[in-house]
Amino acid sequence: MAKRTPGDAASPSRLDGHPNRLLEGLNRLRLDKLFCDVVLCCEGQEFPCHRVVLASISSYFEAMFTTGMVESTQERVKVDGVEPEVVNMLVSFAYTSEVSISTANVQALLAGADLMDVTDVREACCGYMQRHMTINNCVEIHLVADKYSCEKLRKSSMDYILEYFSVVYKQEEFLSVSVDKLTEILSSDHLNVPEEDMVFDAAILWLNTCPERRQSFDEVLEHIRLPLISPSHLHTVMESLDVVKEHQACQRFISEANTYQRLISEAEEQRLQSYRNTARPRRTTVIVMMGYDGTVHSFDPKTQQSKRLTRLPSDERGKPCVVVSGSVIYVAGGELSDGTVSKKLWCYDLHRDTWLERASMNEEHWHCNLVLLDGCLFVLGSLLVDAIGSVECYDPNSNTWELRCINMPDNGFISSVVALDGLIYVFGTHGVSTYNPISGDWTEVDPMRNGRFNISACTLNGKIYAIGGQIVDEEFGEYAEVDVAEVECFNPQTDRWTMCAPMQNTCCFSRVAVVDGMIYILGTGGRRRDIERYCAETDTWETVGRMPADINSYTLVCGTVRLP
Repeated sequence: MAKRTPGDAASPSRLDGHPNRLLEGLNRLRLDKLFCDVVLCCEGQEFPCHRVVLASISSYFEAMFTTGMVESTQERVKVDGVEPEVVNMLVSFAYTSEVSISTANVQALLAGADLMDVTDVREACCGYMQRHMTINNCVEIHLVADKYSCEKLRKSSMDYILEYFSVVYKQEEFLSVSVDKLTEILSSDHLNVPEEDMVFDAAILWLNTCPERRQSFDEVLEHIRLPLISPSHLHTVMESLDVVKEHQACQRFISEANTYQRLISEAEEQRLQSYRNTARPRRTTVIVMMGYDGTVHSFDPKTQQSKRLTRLPSDERGKPCVVVSGSVIYVAGGELSDGTVSKKLWCYDLHRDTWLERASMNEEHWHCNLVLLDGCLFVLGSLLVDAIGSVECYDPNSNTWELRCINMPDNGFISSVVALDGLIYVFGTHGVSTYNPISGDWTEVDPMRNGRFNISACTLNGKIYAIGGQIVDEEFGEYAEVDVAEVECFNPQTDRWTMCAPMQNTCCFSRVAVVDGMIYILGTGGRRRDIERYCAETDTWETVGRMPADINSYTLVCGTVRLP
């Protein structure tokens, strides 16, 4: 035999398929009840297992089987505090690495995974709730996260409550929170409210839900910044509240507010400065509009003032797609000045007033749609044949694109896409469908009551609004497209469309933005320069402004940005 040299030393090789084959073999042995050395018993159901497998994925079972506990020698171990179905799912996960999470089982599964310390399933449950957080369930999710000490989910759900407080405080789950949780919310500097009056109204609504809460209302009132409430509101409401008359502490807070509001000098104001008369930091939401030549403006719906921002430093001119994440604007694709189509992705940081070029897409996209879901950007469709059926996904953390789909169902020309509850809703000439990025499944949505195309769409309070668009007027021939002012609302919970009040003007290809619970449509009316606003609570439309002169509504793209 030849003498071995140092270069001949054996090196380990990792076989990628081995872990899966190992799990498959162990699961087959479990299902065939071979070499099982413990049986988990839960409410009359039995689950034969291998101790070593359970201990490998759970410190709970590792401690049970290795620290001299009585269960370490028992062949049958009773499991309390967990539903049998959850035990079955956790055992199956240990052998397959797969778990099916749904709205119906996520809380029970989280409880079981927390008790048995199955970390991967616990994190998966938190991730599921994070992705499916809405106005209706954010408080419930926060309370669940509190209960099981899921810190990341607890923080994100609290941020959600604070951000959408103007709608959340009217929900049943909010009205059932404890006094401690209520004061935690109301005392936050990050509570997003237009005026302190709303904070007080929320507290009164909570109080009236349960009369027994009167005893602790002084604790709540202490965290409302009463000096900042409008004097008329303060006087009118407070004078009629018996609970204020019953508590000396409440009367003291009211007296402090009245005194503050009577101040006439800044010196006196400074002397009486306290937590309760310190204004909460207000964040402004502006609508960002981009024209055909890369010109960018911001529009403040409250002041109705527009401001020119830094122009896009490239020549993506015709129909790029735009989406906003926080204070960052993403612009993808579009037609270049030489007639070719761009693959580029640009991002604009409003705080730094700077454009940065990011990783390019895999394919050119023109007249496409961009949507944000679970922190990732999805670009769908194009008028280019090569990309017409494609879906690409961009991860801002890794600055990479992934081609998710190349055979998108034939929706016709796609005019709008929105994301809601983990799904992407695609509005095309041929109807509405949903795309599930996790499963890759496409599903048709029931047609609107009045079928139309080239609509604008947005989400608000867990519902989808389809606004304007076009219909074919048969009186003028097959290709006679007529703009309409109709508006419909889709509720995913009931899978039904309902009619809303029509706009004041017709529109198609108009751009939509949501600011402070209101829907704004840009590009209606005479020469498509009007800005209309919709209030869902009153089901009414009004014209609130005009677009800047150098923004053409036919090439307009827009999004909303939160300013600190």
